[in-house]
Amino acid sequence: MSRSTPAAPTDRTPVRRRIRGLDADERSAQRRRQLLTAATELFARQSYSLTSIEQICQHAYVGTKGFYDHFESKEACYTALLVQISTGIQQRVTEVALETADSDWPTRRAAVVAAFVHAIADDPRLAKVTFGEAGGISPAVEAQRRVNRRWSAEFLKHQWLQDGSPDDPALLPLALATIGGMFELVADWLHHHDDGGAPDSVDTLVADLQHFVTIVDAGRAAIR
Repeated sequence: MSRSTPAAPTDRTPVRRRIRGLDADERSAQRRRQLLTAATELFARQSYSLTSIEQICQHAYVGTKGFYDHFESKEACYTALLVQISTGIQQRVTEVALETADSDWPTRRAAVVAAFVHAIADDPRLAKVTFGEAGGISPAVEAQRRVNRRWSAEFLKHQWLQDGSPDDPALLPLALATIGGMFELVADWLHHHDDGGAPDSVDTLVADLQHFVTIVDAGRAAIR
């Protein structure tokens, strides 16, 4: 009896289907970007509380299922957006601090404060999303805001140490208070716009923050 020849092995590795030049992972990442962009626009324009998941999906041209593939709730979407914006701010001020590392502290301070302001205020939507309504959304969002504030305080403390401050236990609480004051000045700048006041320029906000941190630096000398 003749034996049949075994079939040649075949490569059963699934082919990654590409649509418009993107594979599944790339399409998923694109949908996530579209959702976050839409959320930025809507949260800034009409607030977090008045924005629905359905509106975000319609604005992003992404189905509701696509939304839940990335975020379990509107709160999770907002938190992801807050992380994205904060990461961009942190990268920008870190780059400027490195670029001016050989400068004296007043020069470095001016550059870092200006970088911070332009990172959030050149596109006013970012400032509104980050410093506008964020404080009253949820405990999870507040926890993320505290993470961001702590990072900023640690960053400022490091800059002060480079300026010759001793690593005193009081330095981090002072940095936290300074960052809190800076964030409050940004929030006040935003509310002034929203309340119909005469619009202050970005340069005005830069000058106000510079003045505030300069005053803090004068007091910081007391713990040297």
